[in-house]
Amino acid sequence: MSGGAKYLYGEGSVEINAGRRKAKVTVSNTGDRAVQVGSHYHFFEVNRALDFDRNAAYGMHLDLPAGTGVRFEPGDTREVELTAYSGHGRLIGFSSLVDGGLGSTDTRIRALRRAVELGFKGARIEDVHTETAPRAAGAGDGDGSRAEDGKKKNKTHKKGSN
Repeated sequence: MSGGAKYLYGEGSVEINAGRRKAKVTVSNTGDRAVQVGSHYHFFEVNRALDFDRNAAYGMHLDLPAGTGVRFEPGDTREVELTAYSGHGRLIGFSSLVDGGLGSTDTRIRALRRAVELGFKGARIEDVHTETAPRAAGAGDGDGSRAEDGKKKNKTHKKGSN
């Protein structure tokens, strides 16, 4: 068979990110270059020249279908809708501000401090003390791991260790 992949679409519409916490933030590109943000990028950690309430965006990504995104031209200001991550609530990478569990207040405080120190627009140090961390759907205790993961962690000990 030739001609590439074929896609079959069902009838009706599909609601994405149903039942998740949502937020709207107004974003301004203060930089001199366009910034493209993908649908599943942790919005709190996007380009430091984008100015918005980063605390409100913690643990959230754009409320768009996978593979899409939003482009912010220099000087542009627009409102975007965000939705909370689901799953275990553990984020690694992006701009390396979080690198841990979204359910951990310590991780959130560390991420906000890093954002302020690194010059991310819209990150305010006073937010560190006034907010508590939101929990992603399915998020576990502290570092974002699930309780049942404890069994797996215990098996990693070397012989003779407790």
